[in-house]
Amino acid sequence: MEGQKIKFISKENILEILENKEPLTLIEVLSEDSFGKGHIPHAINIPAENLKEKAPEVLPDKNAPIVVYCSSFTCTASTGAARTLQSMGYTNVLDYKGGKKDWQAADLPLVT
Repeated sequence: MEGQKIKFISKENILEILENKEPLTLIEVLSEDSFGKGHIPHAINIPAENLKEKAPEVLPDKNAPIVVYCSSFTCTASTGAARTLQSMGYTNVLDYKGGKKDWQAADLPLVT
């Protein structure tokens, strides 16, 4: 799976998926501390450095839709996490580049 393209998703697409109750695993790849201070609704936390260890147990279906995000457009953790998941055989991984900052800029709530 090396060289696979990273696909990006917008907050509008995430909202549409959540609104339609379509299957989606939303993963914040920042630290537990950062996640605890506020995260996008329905997200789970798997810090990027723990992905290889945690993903097989938390994400058993390698074809299920997964969105990874971090703090903002300038944060590279989500893109790295998407590459890691792809290298592990996950086929439906999307990177929400805007992350928490983009979400909040649109007046969307974070959950604490």
